[in-house]
Amino acid sequence: MTEENTHERKYQFETEEKALCFHGPLIYEAKILDRQWMDSNPDFQGPYYFVHYKGWKRTWDEWVPETRVLRWTEANLQMQQKLKGLYTQQNSGKKRPRSDSSSAEKDEDYLNRPEVRMDIPDTMKAQLIDDWENVTKNQQLVELPRTPTITNLLEQYRKYKLDRKGSSGTEDLLSEIIDGVKEYFNKALGTILLYRFERHQYANIRKQYPKKEMVDIYGAEHLLRLFVQMPSLIAHTDMDADATAVLTEYLNDITKYMHKNQKQIFCSEYENATPDYVSLTSSI
Repeated sequence: MTEENTHERKYQFETEEKALCFHGPLIYEAKILDRQWMDSNPDFQGPYYFVHYKGWKRTWDEWVPETRVLRWTEANLQMQQKLKGLYTQQNSGKKRPRSDSSSAEKDEDYLNRPEVRMDIPDTMKAQLIDDWENVTKNQQLVELPRTPTITNLLEQYRKYKLDRKGSSGTEDLLSEIIDGVKEYFNKALGTILLYRFERHQYANIRKQYPKKEMVDIYGAEHLLRLFVQMPSLIAHTDMDADATAVLTEYLNDITKYMHKNQKQIFCSEYENATPDYVSLTSSI
């Protein structure tokens, strides 16, 4: 490795560091056991961390990209508690591994990056939690290909916006935003957005539709997962504050559009996985 490459490969977290980590729509206390720079996946090269979730069995230890790891800060702890509170409200009486919350020193570099505030309505957060439970607990899958696909959904949103705005400047910017969201999704799906139980389905879909982009197969369920991850994804780019503000405005507007059409664009029932599929995923 050259000196230049060594300089470029910067890790935000240290081994043995206490951190917070996304698992599904919720955030848990985690400890970083190891770290490694991944080059094998051309869609998402960069730092990965092998994490252990406090209070979970070692079988749940996993490699996660840096975009799923959060600093142990007051702001992130508050976000953790807000999501946990919503989960408790939606799932009273059900138990979930907990993590203790305590304050820690703020990392100024991390907190001073351009901020993306995603305004996810409560019913959409509940949608995320139901989605997580259906896949990870009930061992069900979103039937693919979806109708509407992400491409269909974003084109519907484009028409909705242009019918209201109608200016050429807006059209150019809108196209740029939509293309960017699609690119983010295609790159992030296989490494960040899927739950372990979905990975065989993903591999089968790639074989079945080798010439299709994933935005032409997946739908609102997985797009919403992307939007939850967007703040941490954008935090790892060199996007300036003005560009971040414009992107944030559009992302929140797309989220509002999805909320308005929630019953039409999200699947009402997930399909049960076959016994062979369940057996295959359990052997990993």
